[in-house]
Amino acid sequence: MAISVETFFLSPGFQGTLQAQIQQLIAEGILSGRFRRGEKLPSSRKLASHLGVSRITVTLAYTELLANDYLTSRGRSGYYVSENAPVPPSFSPPKRSEDRIDWTRALGRRYTGGDTPDKPKDWANYRYPFVYGQTDPSLFDHANWRLCALQALGQKDFTALTSDYYDQDDPELVEFIARNTLPRRGIIARPEEILITLGAQNALWIAAQILLTQRRMAAIENPCYHALRDILNQSRCHVAPINVDKDGLDPSLIQAEADVIFTTPSHQCPTTATMPMARRHALLERAREIDALVVEDDYEFEMSFLDAPSPALKSLDTEGRVIYVGSFSKSLFPGLRLGYLVGSEAFIREARALRASVLRHPPGHIQRTAAYFLSLGHYDALIRRIREALKARRAVMQEAITQSGLDVAGQGAFGGSSFWMQAKSHIDTEIFSQKMQNDGVLIEPGASFFSGADIPRNFYRLGYSSIPSERIPEGVARIAKALNAL
Repeated sequence: MAISVETFFLSPGFQGTLQAQIQQLIAEGILSGRFRRGEKLPSSRKLASHLGVSRITVTLAYTELLANDYLTSRGRSGYYVSENAPVPPSFSPPKRSEDRIDWTRALGRRYTGGDTPDKPKDWANYRYPFVYGQTDPSLFDHANWRLCALQALGQKDFTALTSDYYDQDDPELVEFIARNTLPRRGIIARPEEILITLGAQNALWIAAQILLTQRRMAAIENPCYHALRDILNQSRCHVAPINVDKDGLDPSLIQAEADVIFTTPSHQCPTTATMPMARRHALLERAREIDALVVEDDYEFEMSFLDAPSPALKSLDTEGRVIYVGSFSKSLFPGLRLGYLVGSEAFIREARALRASVLRHPPGHIQRTAAYFLSLGHYDALIRRIREALKARRAVMQEAITQSGLDVAGQGAFGGSSFWMQAKSHIDTEIFSQKMQNDGVLIEPGASFFSGADIPRNFYRLGYSSIPSERIPEGVARIAKALNAL
Protein backbone atom coordinates (compact mmCIF):
# COMPACT_ATOMS: atom_id res chain seq x y z
CA MET A 1 0.00 0.00 0.00
CA ALA A 2 1.36 3.42 -0.95
CA ILE A 3 1.19 6.52 1.24
CA SER A 4 -0.59 9.37 -0.54
CA VAL A 5 1.55 12.36 -1.39
CA GLU A 6 -1.38 14.55 -0.33
CA THR A 7 -0.69 13.73 3.33
CA PHE A 8 2.49 15.82 3.21
CA PHE A 9 2.58 19.60 3.54
CA LEU A 10 5.21 22.07 4.72
CA SER A 11 4.66 24.52 7.56
CA PRO A 12 5.79 28.12 6.82
CA GLY A 13 6.60 28.65 10.51
CA PHE A 14 8.94 25.65 10.83
CA GLN A 15 12.30 26.50 12.40
CA GLY A 16 14.88 24.52 10.43
CA THR A 17 15.85 23.34 6.96
CA LEU A 18 13.45 21.87 4.41
CA GLN A 19 15.29 18.56 4.66
CA ALA A 20 14.81 18.50 8.44
CA GLN A 21 11.11 19.32 8.08
CA ILE A 22 10.54 16.50 5.59
CA GLN A 23 12.37 14.08 7.90
CA GLN A 24 10.19 15.20 10.79
CA LEU A 25 6.98 14.80 8.77
CA ILE A 26 7.82 11.19 7.93
CA ALA A 27 9.17 10.29 11.39
CA GLU A 28 6.09 11.74 13.09
CA GLY A 29 3.84 9.81 10.70
CA ILE A 30 5.58 6.57 11.66
CA LEU A 31 5.68 7.29 15.39
CA SER A 32 2.01 8.29 15.45
CA GLY A 33 0.97 5.08 13.66
CA ARG A 34 -0.34 6.87 10.53
CA PHE A 35 2.41 5.30 8.40
CA ARG A 36 2.68 1.56 8.97
CA ARG A 37 5.42 -0.97 8.39
CA GLY A 38 5.80 -1.98 4.78
CA GLU A 39 3.92 1.00 3.35
CA LYS A 40 5.55 2.65 0.36
CA LEU A 41 6.63 6.31 0.42
CA PRO A 42 5.97 8.59 -2.56
CA SER A 43 8.85 8.75 -5.02
CA SER A 44 11.38 11.49 -4.40
CA ARG A 45 10.43 13.14 -7.69
CA LYS A 46 6.70 13.09 -6.92
CA LEU A 47 7.09 14.35 -3.34
CA ALA A 48 9.50 17.10 -4.43
CA SER A 49 7.04 18.28 -7.06
CA HIS A 50 4.16 18.24 -4.56
CA LEU A 51 6.10 20.19 -1.90
CA GLY A 52 7.76 22.57 -4.36
CA VAL A 53 11.30 21.68 -3.32
CA SER A 54 14.28 20.20 -5.09
CA ARG A 55 14.45 16.45 -5.58
CA ILE A 56 17.84 16.27 -3.85
CA THR A 57 16.27 17.73 -0.68
CA VAL A 58 13.75 14.87 -0.54
CA THR A 59 16.42 12.30 -1.41
CA LEU A 60 18.67 13.50 1.41
CA ALA A 61 15.75 13.32 3.85
CA TYR A 62 14.97 9.76 2.74
CA THR A 63 18.64 8.80 3.02
CA GLU A 64 18.87 10.10 6.58
CA LEU A 65 15.72 8.17 7.58
CA LEU A 66 17.15 5.10 5.85
CA ALA A 67 20.31 5.37 7.95
CA ASN A 68 18.20 5.58 11.13
CA ASP A 69 16.16 2.50 10.09
CA TYR A 70 12.89 4.39 9.76
CA LEU A 71 12.85 3.51 6.05
CA THR A 72 14.20 0.73 3.88
CA SER A 73 15.09 0.75 0.19
CA ARG A 74 13.99 -1.99 -2.22
CA GLY A 75 16.14 -1.74 -5.30
CA ARG A 76 14.36 0.21 -8.05
CA SER A 77 11.03 -0.09 -6.28
CA GLY A 78 11.54 2.88 -3.94
CA TYR A 79 11.40 3.58 -0.21
CA TYR A 80 9.20 1.79 2.34
CA VAL A 81 8.54 2.10 6.06
CA SER A 82 11.07 -0.24 7.64
CA GLU A 83 10.03 -3.43 9.41
CA ASN A 84 12.34 -2.25 12.22
CA ALA A 85 10.75 1.19 12.49
CA PRO A 86 9.63 2.23 15.99
CA VAL A 87 6.19 0.93 16.91
CA PRO A 88 3.74 3.52 18.27
CA PRO A 89 2.51 2.79 21.81
CA SER A 90 -0.77 0.94 22.06
CA PHE A 91 -2.86 1.94 25.07
CA SER A 92 -6.12 3.56 25.96
CA PRO A 93 -5.82 6.89 27.74
CA PRO A 94 -6.97 6.67 31.34
CA LYS A 95 -10.19 8.33 32.36
CA ARG A 96 -9.54 11.88 33.52
CA SER A 97 -9.68 12.01 37.30
CA GLU A 98 -11.57 14.66 39.22
CA ASP A 99 -9.38 17.25 40.94
CA ARG A 100 -10.69 17.45 44.50
CA ILE A 101 -7.82 19.47 45.97
CA ASP A 102 -8.61 22.92 47.33
CA TRP A 103 -5.63 24.68 45.80
CA THR A 104 -6.50 27.99 47.46
CA ARG A 105 -5.46 26.31 50.73
CA ALA A 106 -2.91 23.80 49.46
CA LEU A 107 -0.58 26.34 47.85
CA GLY A 108 1.99 27.47 50.39
CA ARG A 109 3.23 30.33 48.20
CA ARG A 110 1.94 31.97 45.04
CA TYR A 111 4.02 33.14 42.10
CA THR A 112 1.20 34.19 39.78
CA GLY A 113 -0.40 37.61 39.72
CA GLY A 114 2.76 39.59 39.01
CA ASP A 115 2.92 42.68 36.85
CA THR A 116 4.88 41.23 33.93
CA PRO A 117 2.95 42.27 30.80
CA ASP A 118 2.09 39.77 28.09
CA LYS A 119 3.52 40.36 24.64
CA PRO A 120 1.71 38.87 21.65
CA LYS A 121 3.39 35.61 20.69
CA ASP A 122 2.97 36.57 17.05
CA TRP A 123 4.53 40.03 17.45
CA ALA A 124 6.68 39.48 14.34
CA ASN A 125 3.51 39.30 12.22
CA TYR A 126 2.59 42.89 13.08
CA ARG A 127 3.72 45.47 10.56
CA TYR A 128 4.77 48.04 13.17
CA PRO A 129 6.22 46.10 16.14
CA PHE A 130 7.66 48.71 18.50
CA VAL A 131 8.41 45.90 20.96
CA TYR A 132 11.40 45.93 23.25
CA GLY A 133 13.98 43.21 23.76
CA GLN A 134 13.35 41.09 20.66
CA THR A 135 15.93 40.11 18.07
CA ASP A 136 15.83 41.26 14.47
CA PRO A 137 16.64 38.07 12.51
CA SER A 138 18.04 40.15 9.66
CA LEU A 139 20.86 41.34 11.93
CA PHE A 140 21.77 38.10 13.69
CA ASP A 141 24.75 36.06 12.48
CA HIS A 142 22.96 32.74 11.97
CA ALA A 143 25.76 31.16 9.92
CA ASN A 144 28.57 31.64 12.42
CA TRP A 145 26.37 30.78 15.43
CA ARG A 146 25.51 27.51 13.69
CA LEU A 147 29.19 26.82 12.97
CA CYS A 148 30.06 27.47 16.62
CA ALA A 149 27.26 25.16 17.75
CA LEU A 150 28.55 22.43 15.43
CA GLN A 151 32.09 22.97 16.71
CA ALA A 152 30.83 22.60 20.28
CA LEU A 153 29.29 19.27 19.26
CA GLY A 154 32.63 17.92 18.07
CA GLN A 155 34.64 15.13 19.64
CA LYS A 156 37.11 17.64 21.06
CA ASP A 157 34.36 19.21 23.16
CA PHE A 158 32.63 15.98 24.16
CA THR A 159 33.41 16.55 27.84
CA ALA A 160 32.01 20.08 27.78
CA LEU A 161 28.88 18.77 26.06
CA THR A 162 28.14 15.78 28.28
CA SER A 163 29.73 16.38 31.68
CA ASP A 164 27.85 17.32 34.82
CA TYR A 165 29.82 20.33 36.04
CA TYR A 166 27.80 20.17 39.27
CA ASP A 167 28.34 23.75 40.52
CA GLN A 168 30.99 24.83 38.01
CA ASP A 169 30.85 26.51 34.57
CA ASP A 170 32.56 26.21 31.22
CA PRO A 171 36.09 27.49 31.92
CA GLU A 172 36.47 28.92 28.40
CA LEU A 173 33.35 31.06 28.74
CA VAL A 174 34.32 32.25 32.22
CA GLU A 175 37.84 33.09 30.99
CA PHE A 176 36.50 35.16 28.10
CA ILE A 177 34.19 37.11 30.41
CA ALA A 178 37.08 37.73 32.84
CA ARG A 179 39.64 38.71 30.21
CA ASN A 180 37.53 40.50 27.61
CA THR A 181 33.96 41.40 28.58
CA LEU A 182 34.50 42.75 32.10
CA PRO A 183 37.65 44.81 31.38
CA ARG A 184 35.61 46.80 28.84
CA ARG A 185 33.49 47.90 31.79
CA GLY A 186 36.58 48.62 33.88
CA ILE A 187 36.04 45.50 36.00
CA ILE A 188 38.81 43.12 37.03
CA ALA A 189 37.60 39.78 38.39
CA ARG A 190 38.98 36.29 38.96
CA PRO A 191 37.10 33.16 37.78
CA GLU A 192 36.14 32.51 41.41
CA GLU A 193 34.20 35.79 41.35
CA ILE A 194 32.11 34.94 38.25
CA LEU A 195 28.99 32.77 37.99
CA ILE A 196 27.11 31.93 34.78
CA THR A 197 23.34 32.28 35.08
CA LEU A 198 20.27 31.64 32.94
CA GLY A 199 20.00 35.28 31.93
CA ALA A 200 19.97 38.49 33.98
CA GLN A 201 16.60 37.72 35.55
CA ASN A 202 17.98 34.47 37.01
CA ALA A 203 20.97 36.46 38.30
CA LEU A 204 18.67 38.97 40.01
CA TRP A 205 16.67 36.12 41.58
CA ILE A 206 19.82 34.49 42.94
CA ALA A 207 21.02 37.80 44.40
CA ALA A 208 17.65 38.44 46.04
CA GLN A 209 17.49 34.96 47.53
CA ILE A 210 20.93 35.28 49.10
CA LEU A 211 20.92 38.90 50.24
CA LEU A 212 17.35 39.47 51.42
CA THR A 213 15.08 38.14 54.15
CA GLN A 214 11.65 39.12 55.44
CA ARG A 215 13.35 41.54 57.83
CA ARG A 216 15.57 43.26 55.27
CA MET A 217 14.79 46.13 52.91
CA ALA A 218 15.46 46.47 49.19
CA ALA A 219 15.59 49.93 47.59
CA ILE A 220 14.46 49.89 43.96
CA GLU A 221 14.02 52.46 41.23
CA ASN A 222 10.54 53.71 40.40
CA PRO A 223 9.73 52.99 37.63
CA CYS A 224 11.81 49.83 37.36
CA TYR A 225 12.07 46.45 35.67
CA HIS A 226 8.75 44.85 36.64
CA ALA A 227 10.19 41.33 36.90
CA LEU A 228 12.63 42.55 39.56
CA ARG A 229 9.76 43.91 41.63
CA ASP A 230 7.98 40.55 41.33
CA ILE A 231 11.13 38.75 42.46
CA LEU A 232 11.46 40.99 45.52
CA ASN A 233 7.79 40.67 46.42
CA GLN A 234 8.13 36.88 46.27
CA SER A 235 11.12 37.07 48.64
CA ARG A 236 8.82 38.85 51.14
CA CYS A 237 11.40 41.49 51.92
CA HIS A 238 10.46 45.14 52.50
CA VAL A 239 10.53 47.06 49.20
CA ALA A 240 11.21 50.81 49.11
CA PRO A 241 10.53 52.38 45.68
CA ILE A 242 12.52 55.55 44.90
CA ASN A 243 11.41 57.87 42.12
CA VAL A 244 14.01 58.39 39.41
CA ASP A 245 14.73 61.64 37.58
CA LYS A 246 16.53 62.49 34.35
CA ASP A 247 19.80 61.19 35.87
CA GLY A 248 18.37 57.96 37.24
CA LEU A 249 18.34 56.99 40.91
CA ASP A 250 18.90 59.83 43.40
CA PRO A 251 21.18 58.51 46.19
CA SER A 252 19.99 61.14 48.67
CA LEU A 253 16.52 59.58 48.68
CA ILE A 254 17.70 56.12 49.71
CA GLN A 255 16.46 55.26 53.20
CA ALA A 256 19.01 54.49 55.90
CA GLU A 257 17.22 51.18 56.54
CA ALA A 258 17.96 49.86 53.04
CA ASP A 259 20.08 46.71 53.00
CA VAL A 260 20.34 46.22 49.22
CA ILE A 261 20.04 48.82 46.45
CA PHE A 262 19.02 47.63 42.98
CA THR A 263 19.90 49.97 40.13
CA THR A 264 20.32 50.17 36.34
CA PRO A 265 22.81 53.04 35.96
CA SER A 266 23.87 52.57 32.33
CA HIS A 267 20.38 52.56 30.81
CA GLN A 268 17.75 53.00 33.48
CA CYS A 269 14.85 50.65 32.93
CA PRO A 270 12.54 51.81 31.45
CA THR A 271 13.29 55.57 31.23
CA THR A 272 16.72 54.96 29.54
CA ALA A 273 18.33 57.63 31.77
CA THR A 274 22.11 57.34 32.21
CA MET A 275 23.52 58.02 35.66
CA PRO A 276 26.31 60.67 35.55
CA MET A 277 29.69 59.96 37.11
CA ALA A 278 29.15 62.33 40.04
CA ARG A 279 25.94 60.55 40.97
CA ARG A 280 27.61 57.14 40.65
CA HIS A 281 30.20 58.17 43.20
CA ALA A 282 27.45 59.61 45.39
CA LEU A 283 25.53 56.33 45.20
CA LEU A 284 28.57 54.35 46.33
CA GLU A 285 29.15 56.84 49.14
CA ARG A 286 25.52 56.56 50.26
CA ALA A 287 25.76 52.76 50.22
CA ARG A 288 28.90 53.02 52.34
CA GLU A 289 27.18 55.34 54.84
CA ILE A 290 24.26 53.00 55.44
CA ASP A 291 26.33 49.81 54.96
CA ALA A 292 24.19 48.59 52.06
CA LEU A 293 25.06 46.40 49.11
CA VAL A 294 24.43 47.47 45.52
CA VAL A 295 23.17 45.15 42.75
CA GLU A 296 24.04 46.73 39.39
CA ASP A 297 22.07 45.50 36.38
CA ASP A 298 24.27 46.70 33.51
CA TYR A 299 22.00 45.70 30.65
CA GLU A 300 22.38 47.30 27.21
CA PHE A 301 25.80 48.82 27.85
CA GLU A 302 26.86 47.31 24.48
CA MET A 303 24.21 49.43 22.76
CA SER A 304 26.08 52.70 23.40
CA PHE A 305 26.44 54.01 19.85
CA LEU A 306 26.08 57.77 20.52
CA ASP A 307 28.97 58.01 22.96
CA ALA A 308 31.27 55.74 24.97
CA PRO A 309 29.49 54.18 27.98
CA SER A 310 30.34 55.38 31.48
CA PRO A 311 32.38 53.05 33.70
CA ALA A 312 30.32 50.48 35.55
CA LEU A 313 29.58 51.05 39.23
CA LYS A 314 31.46 47.83 39.91
CA SER A 315 34.62 49.36 38.42
CA LEU A 316 34.40 52.26 40.90
CA ASP A 317 33.81 49.99 43.89
CA THR A 318 36.82 49.61 46.19
CA GLU A 319 35.10 47.65 48.97
CA GLY A 320 33.44 44.70 47.23
CA ARG A 321 30.09 46.36 47.86
CA VAL A 322 28.74 46.08 44.29
CA ILE A 323 27.37 42.89 42.74
CA TYR A 324 27.37 43.11 38.96
CA VAL A 325 24.75 41.54 36.66
CA GLY A 326 25.51 41.10 32.96
CA SER A 327 23.71 39.31 30.16
CA PHE A 328 24.26 38.04 26.62
CA SER A 329 20.53 37.53 26.10
CA LYS A 330 19.93 41.16 25.12
CA SER A 331 22.93 41.47 22.82
CA LEU A 332 22.70 38.02 21.18
CA PHE A 333 19.09 36.82 21.40
CA PRO A 334 16.55 36.53 24.25
CA GLY A 335 16.11 32.79 23.88
CA LEU A 336 19.77 32.22 24.73
CA ARG A 337 19.09 32.83 28.45
CA LEU A 338 22.75 33.31 29.33
CA GLY A 339 23.97 35.89 31.84
CA TYR A 340 26.47 36.18 34.65
CA LEU A 341 27.02 37.46 38.17
CA VAL A 342 30.23 39.11 39.34
CA GLY A 343 30.88 39.69 43.01
CA SER A 344 33.12 38.96 45.95
CA GLU A 345 34.19 35.35 46.24
CA ALA A 346 32.17 34.84 49.43
CA PHE A 347 28.98 35.93 47.65
CA ILE A 348 29.67 33.92 44.49
CA ARG A 349 30.33 30.83 46.63
CA GLU A 350 26.82 31.05 48.06
CA ALA A 351 25.32 31.90 44.66
CA ARG A 352 27.02 28.86 43.17
CA ALA A 353 25.64 26.61 45.88
CA LEU A 354 22.11 27.98 45.44
CA ARG A 355 22.23 27.56 41.68
CA ALA A 356 23.52 24.00 42.05
CA SER A 357 20.61 23.09 44.32
CA VAL A 358 18.08 24.39 41.77
CA LEU A 359 19.48 23.63 38.30
CA ARG A 360 23.12 22.54 38.69
CA HIS A 361 24.43 24.75 35.86
CA PRO A 362 23.37 26.15 32.46
CA PRO A 363 23.74 23.54 29.67
CA GLY A 364 27.37 22.88 28.78
CA HIS A 365 26.75 22.91 25.04
CA ILE A 366 25.19 26.38 25.19
CA GLN A 367 28.07 27.69 27.27
CA ARG A 368 30.71 26.27 24.93
CA THR A 369 28.88 27.53 21.82
CA ALA A 370 28.75 31.02 23.31
CA ALA A 371 32.43 30.77 24.26
CA TYR A 372 33.38 30.00 20.65
CA PHE A 373 31.12 32.74 19.28
CA LEU A 374 32.74 35.25 21.62
CA SER A 375 36.36 34.17 21.32
CA LEU A 376 36.33 33.87 17.51
CA GLY A 377 35.31 37.51 17.17
CA HIS A 378 31.78 36.91 15.88
CA TYR A 379 30.22 38.60 18.91
CA ASP A 380 32.13 41.87 18.43
CA ALA A 381 31.26 41.91 14.73
CA LEU A 382 27.59 41.33 15.58
CA ILE A 383 27.58 44.13 18.16
CA ARG A 384 29.10 46.55 15.65
CA ARG A 385 26.42 45.62 13.11
CA ILE A 386 23.63 46.01 15.67
CA ARG A 387 24.97 49.38 16.84
CA GLU A 388 25.05 50.71 13.29
CA ALA A 389 21.51 49.50 12.64
CA LEU A 390 20.16 50.90 15.92
CA LYS A 391 21.90 54.23 15.35
CA ALA A 392 20.22 54.55 11.96
CA ARG A 393 16.83 53.48 13.31
CA ARG A 394 17.11 55.85 16.25
CA ALA A 395 17.72 58.78 13.90
CA VAL A 396 14.63 57.85 11.88
CA MET A 397 12.67 57.36 15.09
CA GLN A 398 13.75 60.73 16.49
CA GLU A 399 12.74 62.52 13.30
CA ALA A 400 9.39 60.73 13.14
CA ILE A 401 8.61 61.51 16.79
CA THR A 402 9.52 65.19 16.30
CA GLN A 403 7.35 65.53 13.20
CA SER A 404 4.42 63.73 14.84
CA GLY A 405 4.57 65.91 17.96
CA LEU A 406 4.73 62.99 20.39
CA ASP A 407 6.15 63.63 23.88
CA VAL A 408 9.39 61.90 24.83
CA ALA A 409 9.78 61.28 28.56
CA GLY A 410 13.23 59.70 28.33
CA GLN A 411 15.86 58.81 25.76
CA GLY A 412 19.27 57.32 26.44
CA ALA A 413 22.16 59.74 26.19
CA PHE A 414 24.50 57.00 24.96
CA GLY A 415 22.12 54.96 22.77
CA GLY A 416 19.96 52.00 23.72
CA SER A 417 17.06 50.51 21.81
CA SER A 418 13.93 52.33 23.00
CA PHE A 419 12.22 55.64 23.77
CA TRP A 420 10.26 56.21 26.98
CA MET A 421 7.12 58.09 25.96
CA GLN A 422 4.38 60.06 27.74
CA ALA A 423 0.81 60.58 26.54
CA LYS A 424 -1.68 63.07 27.93
CA SER A 425 -2.66 62.42 31.54
CA HIS A 426 -6.18 61.17 30.75
CA ILE A 427 -4.98 58.42 28.40
CA ASP A 428 -4.64 54.85 29.70
CA THR A 429 -1.95 53.30 27.49
CA GLU A 430 -3.02 49.78 28.44
CA ILE A 431 -6.35 50.36 26.69
CA PHE A 432 -4.65 52.39 23.97
CA SER A 433 -2.15 49.60 23.19
CA GLN A 434 -4.98 47.12 22.66
CA LYS A 435 -6.61 49.53 20.26
CA MET A 436 -3.38 50.00 18.33
CA GLN A 437 -2.99 46.26 17.80
CA ASN A 438 -6.02 46.40 15.53
CA ASP A 439 -4.09 48.91 13.42
CA GLY A 440 -1.02 46.65 13.18
CA VAL A 441 0.97 48.63 15.80
CA LEU A 442 2.50 47.17 18.95
CA ILE A 443 3.57 49.42 21.84
CA GLU A 444 4.39 48.59 25.46
CA PRO A 445 2.18 50.16 28.17
CA GLY A 446 4.16 51.68 31.04
CA ALA A 447 1.98 51.12 34.11
CA SER A 448 3.57 47.79 35.03
CA PHE A 449 6.94 49.48 35.59
CA PHE A 450 5.64 51.67 38.44
CA SER A 451 5.20 50.91 42.14
CA GLY A 452 2.82 52.42 44.67
CA ALA A 453 -0.87 53.23 44.92
CA ASP A 454 -1.11 56.19 42.53
CA ILE A 455 0.40 54.65 39.39
CA PRO A 456 0.49 56.84 36.26
CA ARG A 457 -1.11 55.09 33.31
CA ASN A 458 -0.12 57.45 30.50
CA PHE A 459 3.45 56.24 29.87
CA TYR A 460 4.53 53.78 27.20
CA ARG A 461 7.72 52.44 25.65
CA LEU A 462 8.63 52.32 21.96
CA GLY A 463 11.40 49.89 21.06
CA TYR A 464 13.10 50.05 17.68
CA SER A 465 15.28 46.93 17.70
CA SER A 466 12.69 44.80 15.89
CA ILE A 467 11.24 47.17 13.29
CA PRO A 468 13.00 48.14 10.03
CA SER A 469 13.73 51.83 9.49
CA GLU A 470 11.41 52.16 6.51
CA ARG A 471 8.35 51.25 8.61
CA ILE A 472 9.10 53.53 11.56
CA PRO A 473 7.66 56.83 10.22
CA GLU A 474 4.29 55.31 9.30
CA GLY A 475 4.09 53.42 12.60
CA VAL A 476 4.81 56.55 14.63
CA ALA A 477 2.36 58.54 12.55
CA ARG A 478 -0.38 56.01 13.31
CA ILE A 479 0.33 56.28 17.02
CA ALA A 480 0.22 60.08 16.89
CA LYS A 481 -3.02 60.10 14.87
CA ALA A 482 -4.72 57.73 17.32
CA LEU A 483 -3.53 59.72 20.36
CA ASN A 484 -4.70 63.03 18.89
CA ALA A 485 -8.14 61.51 18.35
CA LEU A 486 -8.56 60.75 22.07
